[in-house]
Amino acid sequence: MSRRLSRWAIALPVALTLAGLSGCGSGEPAATSASSSAPAAGGGAKEVTVFAAASLTGTFTELGKTFEAAHPGTTVKFNFGSSATLAQQIVQGAPADVFAAASPATMKTVTDASLAASPVTFVRNKLQIAVPKDNPAKVDELKDLTDAKVKVALCAEQVPCGAAAVKALDAAGLKVTPVTLEQDVKATLTKVELGEVDAALVYRTDVIASAGKVTGIEFPEADQAINDYPIATLAKAPAGDLAGQFVDLVLSQQGKDVLTKAGFEAP
Repeated sequence: MSRRLSRWAIALPVALTLAGLSGCGSGEPAATSASSSAPAAGGGAKEVTVFAAASLTGTFTELGKTFEAAHPGTTVKFNFGSSATLAQQIVQGAPADVFAAASPATMKTVTDASLAASPVTFVRNKLQIAVPKDNPAKVDELKDLTDAKVKVALCAEQVPCGAAAVKALDAAGLKVTPVTLEQDVKATLTKVELGEVDAALVYRTDVIASAGKVTGIEFPEADQAINDYPIATLAKAPAGDLAGQFVDLVLSQQGKDVLTKAGFEAP
């Protein structure tokens, strides 16, 4: 009996010790639970989602990388496209933290739904005539687009670049019949890059971003169709603090430098 008691006396502490070690293990379950409930400052994976006009693709992608570098563990996720489409997606409940639109009218769709407050205009943009490098139709000015032999691409009127094109053509007293209407400025420019059209009305910034694939032609009526670009954090932003910090970056001198280098104008 005494031998049996001795063995139990030895085994019990060992078993308790092993049980304690088993409960700690690698610490992963406890760390995951603690991390999800109370993440350490600056730690843990975070994400900020930015809905932005297609014409901001290059500049915002660059600023996104800058933001991630300054916020380790944070990812900036972008949804680029037609401002009108993005505004509708936000109104319909798409999860987003920041909206940067290519016109006040498309931002108004969101503010009217009480989904954003106090948008700030951060840049302006204006149109150019984009033509292929060899300019086969010999387009020199806006009135050349009225020639039935010139194949023209325009943005659809409901999107900011299309609305700007209508303003510019109205200012010049011209009527152009496009062979295609595209849903955003990038798609419109692509028609020129591929040689599918002879000309298109797109933003100056997109001509610059094409890196020589197309030639841009200035025209005076573009000054009467300049688009203001507003930006705002969204009322239901899942990443509210990060959303505000991203907007701060866009509005900072560093953000302005990136945007003006790409051809945007200060408001």
